[in-house]
Amino acid sequence: MTRVAAIDCGTNSVRLLIADIAPGEGGGGTLTDVERRMEIVRLGEGVDETGRLSPAALERTFTAMRGYADLIDHHGARAGHGPVKTRVVATSATRDAENRADFVSGVVDIFGVVPEVITGDEEAELSFMGATRELAALRPARPYLVVDIGGGSTEFVVGSSSADAARSIDIGCVRMTERHLKDGDPPSPQQISNAAADIDTALAAVRQTVPVHEARTLVGLAGSVTTVAGIALGLPAYDPSRIHLSRITATQVHEVTRGLLHATRAERAEFGVMHPGRVDVIGAGALILDRIMREYGFGAVVVSEHDILDGLAWSLV
Repeated sequence: MTRVAAIDCGTNSVRLLIADIAPGEGGGGTLTDVERRMEIVRLGEGVDETGRLSPAALERTFTAMRGYADLIDHHGARAGHGPVKTRVVATSATRDAENRADFVSGVVDIFGVVPEVITGDEEAELSFMGATRELAALRPARPYLVVDIGGGSTEFVVGSSSADAARSIDIGCVRMTERHLKDGDPPSPQQISNAAADIDTALAAVRQTVPVHEARTLVGLAGSVTTVAGIALGLPAYDPSRIHLSRITATQVHEVTRGLLHATRAERAEFGVMHPGRVDVIGAGALILDRIMREYGFGAVVVSEHDILDGLAWSLV
């Protein structure tokens, strides 16, 4: 049994997984959560426009990370493991920022490890690994199309037991909100139409390098997808155990998306499953999922709570 810590710093949130891993034969094994945390820090706020990480966004991120570092130290000492194997990765917003060196130096100060500003392809491979390890029990048709809708980018990966083709493209819930949906409560039909057209252009580009037509099961990851699932399931509060490996139909996704895009900010905040930091960007995130299902012809999406964090954890053993 190995205790590991994985930190994923995305455009919208920074997340922590501390886990105990027991590798098994044939690529199997078990991963047991010790801590799984998420903080909305909006690191990528304004990056699409300015090309830089703002001082306020960096400080919000570092504050959350300091709390994570304390948890890692606590659980390492408590288990008698001493230092816990730790890996920190950063994704879309940090890849795009001119001043990403400021982010790197801050992370080194907090965790004592250099963060890896990973490529979109690396992000896709880790997300695929984390999302698909547990799918065998459901016996879904293969190949899978794993879609990880982030704040700044969305990763598309097709594969059966490993990633065969992948592409990261710059459509994410924060980026689409800032480009198209930030003015209006709720956004206007024209704003929604412009966002949908932008997303559809990106999806057409994905088709050129990823054989999405070969996939038989759509697997959706990350907060936009899990929040849409929670609303579709009618959950009074966010419940990962109910959301994980749930199957949400295209009709349900469309109805939830339409409702979110036509709701005011105050109305969106009333959903019991809604994280406060996701209220402003959930409409764009839902729209991305809805357009993926429409454009690629999927009748349902299997929702996974496990994603790049779990892939990072597995990579440490």
